[in-house]
Amino acid sequence: MPASSFLTLRPGPVARLTADLSLAAGAGVLCWYAAVETPADRLAEPGWLAVVAATVISAPLAVRRRWPVSVTVAVAVAATALLGTGIIPDYASPAPLLVVGAALYNVGRHVAGSRGQWTALGASALLLCGVVFGSWFGTRTPESPGLAGMAFTTLVCGASWAVGWTLRERRRHSELTAAQATARAVAEERLRIAREMHDAVGHSLSLIAVKAGVANHVARQRPEEALAALEVIESASRSALAELRRTVGALRTEPVYDVAPTLRDLTGLADRAQAAGVAVDLDVHGSRDLPEPVALAAYRIVQESLTNVVRHAAPATCRVDVLGAVDHLRIEVTDDGRRHPAPAVGGTGLAGMRERVAAHGGTFSAGPRPGGGYAVVATLPYGSPS
Repeated sequence: MPASSFLTLRPGPVARLTADLSLAAGAGVLCWYAAVETPADRLAEPGWLAVVAATVISAPLAVRRRWPVSVTVAVAVAATALLGTGIIPDYASPAPLLVVGAALYNVGRHVAGSRGQWTALGASALLLCGVVFGSWFGTRTPESPGLAGMAFTTLVCGASWAVGWTLRERRRHSELTAAQATARAVAEERLRIAREMHDAVGHSLSLIAVKAGVANHVARQRPEEALAALEVIESASRSALAELRRTVGALRTEPVYDVAPTLRDLTGLADRAQAAGVAVDLDVHGSRDLPEPVALAAYRIVQESLTNVVRHAAPATCRVDVLGAVDHLRIEVTDDGRRHPAPAVGGTGLAGMRERVAAHGGTFSAGPRPGGGYAVVATLPYGSPS
């Protein structure tokens, strides 16, 4: 399991309750064993007192997740009292120390800000006082830890809280990273859909606008040309509607079985551009077995290029060359038309083509030709076909 998945994993209520009860039971047994230890120079304590001591210090751990601060204070007070009164001898202090460490880990894990820090500092200081009182003002024995025990207490308390704090910060960072990745994926998907909508519908709408202007201009003098223009408008409208339905279908939850455009559909683009006054010479070869994303990107690049020719240069002659090599696809669209007006270099269509090419790690160029006209050249690498 990846580290980020482990950090963001949250066990269910039953698993948490089982873990907390097991921890409380284990801590109770450990503290009972520490409480029944009696120095040689002292009388043995009643057995029930060891049971009560173990229960008092370990039972709060069963609700440590619900009240982390209160549990830590209660455990620290109980440990200090047991060590200070000698019920748990100072040389057995690691048992209550581990219980307090578990509570401090829980504070670092679940309590943020200065509240958690002050709780950890106060509990550590309180426990340290219990260790000092038990070692220096209680009944000292050769096994008393002394200064080493104080240093060990400070180290365990600080390390326990620090481990919990570190895991909490790592989980928070993992959740934040996951949320940012989700938001980025949503934004990229929206941009992809917007680009598809622009490329799919913009081409047909450009043809419709051009032919509608022609029909309006010649409706009275040459009705037959107006009828031909209306036929083109009807065909382009149906094509735009089909493209729109296919693209919007990607937003639905049910499966979409429409086939994405391929290079075989370039003939239809050339025919529609021809109807809009652009003579298209289409040459496609060596492009079999292309990956679907590359074929779709090539189709959209040719579509947008022809749209620009129709919109800015018609009537004109345009040549479309699509050449497939072993590891890349080269697309070149050139025309001899005169721009009216010239397309903006940073236009939406050119930006969309540039983004498509960049997504595949290819190269893209677009600009006026030295001898007149305009040229769009794109290279889409894809590796050797299998």
